[in-house]
Amino acid sequence: MTPESGGSQPNVNQAGCPSRLVLEHVTSRWGVLALSALLERSYRFSELRREVGGVSEKMLAQTLQTLERDGFVHRDAKPVIPPRVDYSLTDLGRHAAEQVWALARWAESSVPAVLDAREAYDGARSA
Repeated sequence: MTPESGGSQPNVNQAGCPSRLVLEHVTSRWGVLALSALLERSYRFSELRREVGGVSEKMLAQTLQTLERDGFVHRDAKPVIPPRVDYSLTDLGRHAAEQVWALARWAESSVPAVLDAREAYDGARSA
């Protein structure tokens, strides 16, 4: 959607904007964690699954496939036995990963403040 093609500029607040789906993919729980891990280095599937604790094989495969389709992840399948598949970030993926990495670090550092806010909220609601 560009002015040149007769469309308007993407606006994530508009119901039909395709940027919503992009945002959903990169900010999903497993999307954030996979992108953040791949920011470090490339991983084989099993290594990445261990790095991203708690993700099922199915969910990681779906997440990586979605991120690959969107152009964020590169899948490199080597024709060897046993098969070897490596996942790495594209340039677009690196840029997205840097953004979600900052959000993840902010979330980690904000846990004490969030827990305090929850306690205050719950205390006020039960009084």
